[in-house]
Amino acid sequence: MKAITNDREYQTITKRIDQLLDIVTDDNYNSIPEAVELDFLSTLIEEYDRKHYPIALPQLSEAIRLRMYEMNINQAELAKLLGVSPSRITEYLSGKEPSLNPTFTLKIIFDKK
Repeated sequence: MKAITNDREYQTITKRIDQLLDIVTDDNYNSIPEAVELDFLSTLIEEYDRKHYPIALPQLSEAIRLRMYEMNINQAELAKLLGVSPSRITEYLSGKEPSLNPTFTLKIIFDKK
């Protein structure tokens, strides 16, 4: 089979994957041919999804807000954690380009707790 070309094919393959998920288990994954079919069809779905339903990366401010929520911290606590002023956090959250490397900033946030 070649790449999925339309939503009808996508739906058909999705239904087949649902059937295969009832058959293929961790215990029999390496011993039944349906596992190969499941892997193949899953790859086709993944490629179609990536092309037709891309997921955009979040804005830095959105990622920071989410992590603050997960860590149950406020802006003042985040400022202290990062060693920056609370006004700098306000800038980050308003979408202004941070003076720190954003990757570095997020690494610090995600490595804590």
